[in-house]
Amino acid sequence: MPTISLTVNGQPVTEEVDAPTLLVKFLREQLKLTGTHVGCDTSQCGACVVHVNGEAVKSCTMLAVQADGAEILTIESLANNGTLHPMQQAFHDKHALQCGFCTPGMVMASIALVRDNPDPSEDDVRQGLEGNLCRCTGYQNIVQAVRAGAKNMRD
Repeated sequence: MPTISLTVNGQPVTEEVDAPTLLVKFLREQLKLTGTHVGCDTSQCGACVVHVNGEAVKSCTMLAVQADGAEILTIESLANNGTLHPMQQAFHDKHALQCGFCTPGMVMASIALVRDNPDPSEDDVRQGLEGNLCRCTGYQNIVQAVRAGAKNMRD
């Protein structure tokens, strides 16, 4: 089994991993970081979005061995001493979730979107989150949350 070394949520990690293990399975099963969800296993839903070297990536499309040497951030990395990240807080404030299953991926994708476009329009948000599906809500509250989170991240 190959050994990989990477940084996950600021912590160095060195682990043996079966070569065909997906990054999402590695995070959830070996590292016990269960905030990253497995929704579809086909890269359709975006529930598994994490940041790899600063880029939003669907972790069900990447092998863990491909992340060797990378810096990975998961939803667990966002809150700081019990204070939610501004995007998490906006999702809460704007009621942009129902069951919450898609929320970690939505939040991670939204943060990456806002990093690239600090003041996104409604259309920018809708296009930027095309690869993230929510089966419970209409997207209006999600769009409002992303725009509010973007404002909070700028302030």
